[in-house]
Amino acid sequence: MAHLLIVEARFYDHLNDLLIAGARGAIEAAGHSCEVLTVPGALEVPAAIALAAETGRYDAYVALGVVIRGETYHFEVVSNESARGIMALTLDGLAIGNGILTTEDEAQALARARPTELDKGGSAAKAALAMLAIKQRLG
Repeated sequence: MAHLLIVEARFYDHLNDLLIAGARGAIEAAGHSCEVLTVPGALEVPAAIALAAETGRYDAYVALGVVIRGETYHFEVVSNESARGIMALTLDGLAIGNGILTTEDEAQALARARPTELDKGGSAAKAALAMLAIKQRLG
């Protein structure tokens, strides 16, 4: 049984709750356990995963959050840099599923977050578990 850490950038409570429900559901359905760690925003997710990895307590990680396009360049910075940070950690050997949504509006985010629709939280958890299986197979 693997133990995963869900790192969520809590900004939109109702959307994050849906993402977490999907991720927890997928993890528990696969017979694994998880904890949730909350950080202020998507830019803090990679750093929190890196810090958690140093503890050796987790087998894989699920990055969750929602970034909705606004009127400024901030959307691109947050979207690109959080993804870059997560990718760097995966290249360092961590099993991470990236479920940080980057959408144009709340309607798109809702459709992607709902476990009954696109279930991106569940998809991110499944990706983390798949990468963990690959890591164990090759390790």
